[in-house]
Amino acid sequence: MSTKSHNQHSQRDGSASPDTLSARLLRLMPRGSLARHLIFRLLPPVLVLVAVDLAVTWLVTTKIHLESWLLRDIFWLMLLSQILLVFLVAWVLVSGVRSSLRSINRLADDIKERDLDDLQPLDATGLSSEIVPVVARINDLLQRLDQSVKAQKRFIGHAAHQLRTPLSGLKLECELMLANELPQDVRLRAERIKSVTDRMIRLGEQLLVLARADASTRPQDSFQRLDLADWVRNTGAEWVPQARRQHVRLQLRAPEEAVWIDADPLLLTELLGNLIDNALRYGGHVQNIRLQVNATPPALVVEDDGRGIDPAHQERVFDAFYRSPDSDAPGSGLGLAIVREIAQAHGAWWSLTSTPQIDGTRVSIVFPGPRMGTHLNRQ
Repeated sequence: MSTKSHNQHSQRDGSASPDTLSARLLRLMPRGSLARHLIFRLLPPVLVLVAVDLAVTWLVTTKIHLESWLLRDIFWLMLLSQILLVFLVAWVLVSGVRSSLRSINRLADDIKERDLDDLQPLDATGLSSEIVPVVARINDLLQRLDQSVKAQKRFIGHAAHQLRTPLSGLKLECELMLANELPQDVRLRAERIKSVTDRMIRLGEQLLVLARADASTRPQDSFQRLDLADWVRNTGAEWVPQARRQHVRLQLRAPEEAVWIDADPLLLTELLGNLIDNALRYGGHVQNIRLQVNATPPALVVEDDGRGIDPAHQERVFDAFYRSPDSDAPGSGLGLAIVREIAQAHGAWWSLTSTPQIDGTRVSIVFPGPRMGTHLNRQ
C-alpha cells in the first residue's frame, strides 16, 4: 500500500512539475512582454553565434596542424575571432533592443505630434505588457485633465452668459442718464461707467465665442458649405462705416469664381471681425486694411499698413489674455486667441507676418478644401 501510494504521489509530482514550470515562465515572461520579445528575438542568433564559435574552436584544435603554426599565430587567430564574435553579439543585441523599442518610439512620436488641446487617450496597441500599465495611468490622467478643462470652459461660458444680462441693463441705464441734462462731473462718471460696461460686454461675448469654438463641443456639426469670396464681400462691407470713421480705407480682393469651404458662418464672422478690429485698434497709424481671398488653396488674408508687431512678441500674440507691452489701446488680449481657436476648429492653418518682413501686419488663414474633411488640425 505504501509503495502504491508513493508511486501515485510521484506521478502527481511528475504531472504537476511541467505545469508549474510553464506557469513560472509565464509569470516571468508574459505574452506581449518586452522580456519575452527579447528572448525570442535574441536567442536564435545567440545560439548561431555560439555554434560558430564552437565550430571555429573545433577547427583550430583538430584540423590545423600545430607544427606549422606558431603560438603567436594561434593567439592572434583566437583574438580576432573573439573580437568578431563580440561585435556580432553587440549587433544582435542592439538590433533586438531597437526592434523591441519600436512601439515605444511610435508612442513617443504620437505624443510629440499631438496638439496642446488634444487630451484624447493614447493608443496602447502593440505595446509591450511592461509599458501598458504606464500608458493606462497616463490615459487616466489625460481623462481627468480633459474633464477638468471642459468643466472650466463650461463655467466660463455660463458665467459670461449670466453676466451679459445685468451688464446690458447697466449699459442701458448709463445711456438713459447720458440722454438727459447732467452736471459735467456726473456725465464724465456715467461715460466712464458706460465705457467699462462696453468692455465687459465685449469680453463676455469673446468668452462665449471661445466656448463655442472649443473642439470638444464639435463646432463641425454646424458647418455649412459656403463661398468664402462672397461671404467676405458681405461681411467685410459691414466694417466699412467704422473704418471710414477712423479714416481707414478697407479694400477687398477676391476672385470672381466661388471659393468653397465648409465652415460655421457665425464663427467666421467673429474671426474676420477680430482681425479687422485688431488692425483698427492696435495697428497705430493705419491707412489701409486689405482683405484678400485666395482660391488655391482656399485662404483668407487680412493685412494692414500699420506699425506692425515687434518680433519678440509675434510668437505670443495668439495666446489668450496676452497683450503686447507696446500696445496703448484698451483690450482683453483675446482677439487673436479667438482667431486661433476658430481656425483650429475649422482644421485651418494660420500664420502671422509682420516687421521686419513687411510694413504692417498680415494674418493668413488657410482652409482645407470642402472634400478634405473638417477634422484636420494643421498648425
